[in-house]
Amino acid sequence: MNNRGAKEIVKVAAGQGFWGDWLEAPRRQVEGGDIDYLMLDYLAEVTMSILQKQKERDPKMGYARDFIGAIESILPSIAKRGVRVIANAGGVNPPACADAVRAVAEKAGARKDIRVGVVTGDDLLPRLDELLASGHELRNMDTGEPLATVRDRVLSANAYIGSVPIVEALTRGANVVITGRSTDTALTMAPIRFEFGWGTEEWDKLAAGIIAGHIIECGAQCSGGNCLFDWRSIPDLADVGYPIVEAHADGTFEITKHPGTGGRISVPTITEQLVYEMGDPHSYITPDVIADFTSIQLAPAGPDRVRVYGIHGRPATDKLKVSIAYRAGFKAVGTLVYSWPDALDKARKADEVLRARLDHLGLKFDQLLTEYVGVSATHGTLAGPPHDVPEVQLRVGVRSPDRAGVERFTRELAPLVLNGPPSVTGFAGGRPKVEEIVAYWPALIDKRVVQTTVEVS
Repeated sequence: MNNRGAKEIVKVAAGQGFWGDWLEAPRRQVEGGDIDYLMLDYLAEVTMSILQKQKERDPKMGYARDFIGAIESILPSIAKRGVRVIANAGGVNPPACADAVRAVAEKAGARKDIRVGVVTGDDLLPRLDELLASGHELRNMDTGEPLATVRDRVLSANAYIGSVPIVEALTRGANVVITGRSTDTALTMAPIRFEFGWGTEEWDKLAAGIIAGHIIECGAQCSGGNCLFDWRSIPDLADVGYPIVEAHADGTFEITKHPGTGGRISVPTITEQLVYEMGDPHSYITPDVIADFTSIQLAPAGPDRVRVYGIHGRPATDKLKVSIAYRAGFKAVGTLVYSWPDALDKARKADEVLRARLDHLGLKFDQLLTEYVGVSATHGTLAGPPHDVPEVQLRVGVRSPDRAGVERFTRELAPLVLNGPPSVTGFAGGRPKVEEIVAYWPALIDKRVVQTTVEVS
């Protein structure tokens, strides 16, 4: 991969950090100043199973529909200013997502300005039996169990793919690239790698691109949102600016945001994001490279600007991580709020009554969990001895493979409003709803069996 030399600085802006993030952020990023790329990250492990269930109901669904509204709002910037968009919004159905983007462009009279690159191949669900039969056991990384033990309940199975197919789509002229289960970090690293022509063995540079992606993958979480350090002093979160990477060919980069926006870019805010979901700091493993987080150097570089440098990387492994979701029974969660005086004692008595009634009915659950929100639900005994709090939310949840048993539980909570302890002040949402439990099964697979495909049109 030869150095293209087209730009001295490549600017990649984050516009979404998860499916459900601020809808205004993509438009604000492309209209707020000069950027080259807009990166939109929509996927989490649970998101894939939700999208798969949507696709089961409607074959045209299975992607992050918020992305279509985002594209609609930024079409002028794509068409006139040359901003290119990279998103893993395709979920479990990237082709359908691409069709929806083309339809929006057609309606806006901008179809000729849009070239959509679609990356597929991460979805292993159609190949699962073939892979198991050929010896790929897809053992659970936490328990060591082979996937065969839950095969009949598998809902989705997606390999985490890296930057290579995204780079291919950009090379072929795509200005909107849609992937399925790409790694979050590859969405940022790919355009930087493409612009600077980084080679497959330039490990330090590739690791720098990965760390740039890790810093901005959660959107405003690195620019003042959800920030613990001196959180009271973060300015104007109502107008928070989302982060932008300004990358250089040597692998160094700065994190900043558009001038005049709220939030803060500082060494502490970047540090907090760096340790988020980090794992082993010496070996942050991705499909492209292993990044060493202990090598990262941070330095202030001006107002709302942090320089990141000194990063080292090592060759990637021969495996890809696979995110598998499977059906694991049913659950229901209900709440009652008890008020002062003696709010905690009332909530405890209500839990005692409820459990006695469930036992009398002969109901057995894999788990029956009680929390007293406002007293101990978050910190447990670390919160200190109980005190006479103004109100306590009693939250009770059950899980079981037996849907009928969970359904019966949902009918036993409401009666406590009148036949249990006094002073219920809130029965939020009415009777609890029975929900299917979708459990997570992490596994590894040989890279050689996962082949991606890129189409651009």
